[in-house]
Amino acid sequence: MTAINPLDQTLSERFAVSDVDELPATGITWLSHEGILAVSGADANRFLQGQLTCDVSVLPDPGSTLGARCNPKGRIQSSFRLLRLTADAYLLAMHKEVLEAQSADLGKYAVFFKTSIKDASSDWVRVGLWGDAAEAALRKAGLIPPENIDEVTSCATGSVVRVPGLHRFEIWLPSESAVNTLDQLQTLATPTALNAWQLLQIRNGLGEVSAATRESFIPQMLNMQLFDAVSFRKGCYTGQEIVARMQYLGKLKRRMFRLLVDGQQPLPAGTLVVNRENGQTLGEVVSSARGNAQVEILAVLQKDAAQLLQLAAGDSNGPSLAVADLPYDTQLVASEDDPVN
Repeated sequence: MTAINPLDQTLSERFAVSDVDELPATGITWLSHEGILAVSGADANRFLQGQLTCDVSVLPDPGSTLGARCNPKGRIQSSFRLLRLTADAYLLAMHKEVLEAQSADLGKYAVFFKTSIKDASSDWVRVGLWGDAAEAALRKAGLIPPENIDEVTSCATGSVVRVPGLHRFEIWLPSESAVNTLDQLQTLATPTALNAWQLLQIRNGLGEVSAATRESFIPQMLNMQLFDAVSFRKGCYTGQEIVARMQYLGKLKRRMFRLLVDGQQPLPAGTLVVNRENGQTLGEVVSSARGNAQVEILAVLQKDAAQLLQLAAGDSNGPSLAVADLPYDTQLVASEDDPVN
């Protein structure tokens, strides 16, 4: 039997909060569904630059970006938040379900560089913080709120990244001192279950690859180009030819939409989206979370399918799905009209 990590037990109890109908004005969530790969060494920058979709070379120290790692066919093996700690030390936070496979695949190439890869999940505690008093909570804990999206502030206590959305932050805390910092943050932020953060990710149009969708999508299908998670100027990386061709030739037939369904039970990643009238498969679920009165979903669909009124989950007899707005719909349409980035 696997021993339970005492810190994980403490965090599980602290964040074992039932989901509520309304998100708190200021909330904090343990990002327990993700693990962390640490990549370090003299060649870490050069190694990652040739493996990831994002431009690692332009990151400040410290710095952060969203990104993906693709297979040679341009299909995403993992999507992640990358944190540059120093010139030769990087952390990649990704869904736990894909971490081991991603580490093994990257390890095949790391042997040709002065770099090492390890699972550093136990070394860090990551939490999501949002809301009206989020910046005040950070300051109370001795942390400095970054001003711009993807900007990082770091100190001995930990690192803070401002992420897309209103007053939203990721906080990376060294495990040995995490509880003390959380005590300070929670004087102004209400602990919530993971569903709350996942709901905000969906509302901000931020998808994540898990085991069920590994190697199912190219980056543009998850709208990742809108978040500077894909560089079209940095040169070669694994899968780059396919990703670039899709961007410049403008032949993307599927992309991510936000959907709504009545009920309280989130849909598993990989659940099919079909045309209720004929059962034709139109796409699949990327992620979902329970909202106030409905379940909210991110799903990759055929672009013309989003105009249908007969979308269903699973099969023709499944629950009806309705298309909802994404905050970057206007920007997305403009990027499709002018795909060169």
